Amino acid sequence: MKTLRSFWLAAVLLLTAQFSFAQTTAAAKTKGPATEVFQIKTSAVCDMCKARLEKALAYEKGVQEAHLDVPSKVLTVSYRPDKTTPAALRTAVQRTGYDADEQAAEARAYDRLPDCCKKTNNVHQDAAH
Repeated sequence: MKTLRSFWLAAVLLLTAQFSFAQTTAAAKTKGPATEVFQIKTSAVCDMCKARLEKALAYEKGVQEAHLDVPSKVLTVSYRPDKTTPAALRTAVQRTGYDADEQAAEARAYDRLPDCCKKTNNVHQDAAH
């Protein structure tokens, strides 16, 4: 009888310890720096630009999500401030070939863009496009 009681006591202690450990680990995973949202005015003009910018920002350290609204040319980036900064995000946009706010795109990157993605292209001056 003592053996059975010892077995049940050990089982209860093991289960209690396991549940308390699981709660501690779950709480630790939810902690951490919150993400911040940053918006950058770009010179993007079409859906190819959208795909190119969103993909480029996806490779940047600390970026959680990037979304370009083509009509307004605003790139909204959700990022972790402990991993990157707004200045680094602007630089990433410039290295992709697009203006970032008031800062001009890198010339070599801009030259590598397809013709339809260049801001001086007359195709995009038409309101229908």
